[in-house]
Amino acid sequence: MAFGWIDEQAEARRRAGLVRTLRPRPADSPLLDLASNDYLGLAHHPEVTEGAARAARLWGGGSTGSRLVTGTTELHTELERELAAFCGFEAALVFSSGYAANLAAVTALAPHGSLIVSDAGNHASLIDGCRLARGERQIVGHADPEAVRKALATHQGPAIVVSDTVFSVDGDRAPLAELAEACREHGAGLVVDDAHGLGVLGDGGRGTPYAAGLAGAADVVVTATLSKSLGSQGGVVLGPARVIDHLVNAARTFIFDTGLAPAAAGAALAALRLLVREPERAARARAVAAELHARLTAAGLEAVRPDAAVVSVRAPSPEQAVQWAADCRTAGLAVGCFRPPSVPDGISRLRLTARADLSGAEIERAVRVIGETRP
Repeated sequence: MAFGWIDEQAEARRRAGLVRTLRPRPADSPLLDLASNDYLGLAHHPEVTEGAARAARLWGGGSTGSRLVTGTTELHTELERELAAFCGFEAALVFSSGYAANLAAVTALAPHGSLIVSDAGNHASLIDGCRLARGERQIVGHADPEAVRKALATHQGPAIVVSDTVFSVDGDRAPLAELAEACREHGAGLVVDDAHGLGVLGDGGRGTPYAAGLAGAADVVVTATLSKSLGSQGGVVLGPARVIDHLVNAARTFIFDTGLAPAAAGAALAALRLLVREPERAARARAVAAELHARLTAAGLEAVRPDAAVVSVRAPSPEQAVQWAADCRTAGLAVGCFRPPSVPDGISRLRLTARADLSGAEIERAVRVIGETRP
């Protein structure tokens, strides 16, 4: 029977407690949300939603084609110019998603004969980019610059090192300065995904590379998403102008994909301008994360100290993690639930988002619910 193997895999997932289901949410959900990636609380900000609506009214519901045909508007160009200036890079290129941006950067910058050195804890989009690229791959230990050095020393020719800046599972920060030093010793490029750093780390939220002193470097390329701190949708690659020009000509997820919808571009631009005007939002997100961690550990829970705005709480098993998250939801709190295969170390977790707009009372309520529902 066609696709008969699907039933076997479904049963295996059920036995392992790894079944995933879609749960549509209403627009006016009563839940306290610590599950989304809306780090700065901008997804529903009036200026951001009006930016989306205004762009849709002016440019239409879609961008009408690939960006090399009809899909590039003046709005896209404006967003790219302001993103590059804010993050401290020479140029930027906007994509339809952060996933597409990562596929583009890795595949276009790792041709046949090159080496890709990838952190074992990288996000699935970077992993898929490495798999699709024509270069040779070496996976190295998590956040280990010395392992990167050893891998680069084995190769003669072009090479890139690929890493998240802030890892999405535990929220820990990559040693970017040390990685850049290792790359420069071997003439390699550094490609980093700042999805969880943009808007949270760096001066006024300018990102992790900015905080590490790497913004604008000729050998550094940064990807990011517009769907987290900027409360919109889409992705961006930032870097030297010649790298961005190369992506326009070589990145398949740019050339053959419909351009980012105008509404998403308008929302992201409005959010970026709001962040420029209110840079304290970045520091507030970090402060909320630190307070969540302190309160959770004081309550006897095993929480990982956050380097940005992700707070991870360990669970005993995948099944208990799912039940814990469900019990939190019943008590009025939405939290993320990460379990294999989404976690590289096999340890299941509740994953909490520290949003800049959370009040002290909401933080206290979240910690109380998590503690009362623990397995």
